[in-house]
Amino acid sequence: MEVGNASMYDGASATAEAVLMARRINNKSKVILSSALHPEYREVVNTYLFSDGNNIREILYCTETGRTLPEAIEKLVDKDTACVVIQQPNFLGSIEDIKTVSEIVHKNNSILIVAIAEPISLGLLKSPGELGADIVVGEGQAFGNGLNFGGPYLGFFATLDKYLRQMPGRIVGETVDKNNKRGYVLTIATREQHIRREKATSNICTNEGLCALAAAIYLTAIGKHGLMEIAKLNLSKAQYLKKGLANIKGIKIAFTAPTFNEFVIETEKEPDVVIKALLKKGIITGPSLKKFYTELAKHMLVCVTEMNTKKDMDILMEGLSRI
Repeated sequence: MEVGNASMYDGASATAEAVLMARRINNKSKVILSSALHPEYREVVNTYLFSDGNNIREILYCTETGRTLPEAIEKLVDKDTACVVIQQPNFLGSIEDIKTVSEIVHKNNSILIVAIAEPISLGLLKSPGELGADIVVGEGQAFGNGLNFGGPYLGFFATLDKYLRQMPGRIVGETVDKNNKRGYVLTIATREQHIRREKATSNICTNEGLCALAAAIYLTAIGKHGLMEIAKLNLSKAQYLKKGLANIKGIKIAFTAPTFNEFVIETEKEPDVVIKALLKKGIITGPSLKKFYTELAKHMLVCVTEMNTKKDMDILMEGLSRI
């Protein structure tokens, strides 16, 4: 992407602000969300647009692949559609076909927003901007920030130069002083305290500057190749666990689409029973998907990162095989 702001609250608020920005750009009201977008992101978008009537639609995901259905997007997108929002990789772990989705969305002069909840994936996956996204937002916590019991986190927001004036938040630019020393300045701030209220794009002001600084230090320290190596570790470890779980009786890999470091498993026993039994063994697993998707009543989300060892994964597989 061509320009990014000085951070947002988190991935969910960045997604909601992106939706508002898309509506400002094309003066359309209809918003289409993938049902494979993080449920909490969808909830925040719905909260932001609560007073705006019934202008949000959800696209079904494919029950075989776990991907958003392009044909469902094609049916819903029309001349009144402001934007389509998908996640990469999505909440079910599946890697979306952004290029195909982009072609469908842009036929109707709508905006494609791609949300990224796992930014480490960008070390391997082609960037959404290369595939046709107009706005890319997401959660940057994985870049050197702790989990912190749920926050503070780090929202990032990037778009094309032509949409710069519609961006929420602040743009910090580099300059030089009278002694030719490098410095930084608040180049654009589109909040009503800085400009005329009627021209403000968003009320967001307090950003996650400290978390953004930590992310900048982390990325500087590991570099481009370091990020790629970490992404490879995530992918290879997840593939090891996925293959191992597929061989355990009573467990099935739910979807066929390629995945990065998360995937869904289907269990014969109730996921809540499985989660409690593993917890007694000192193993913390991913969540049951029942509370998010009624059709996934016997499904669990599994995640592996560079922090998990082979021993950790073997203990999980042994624990599941004994339940």
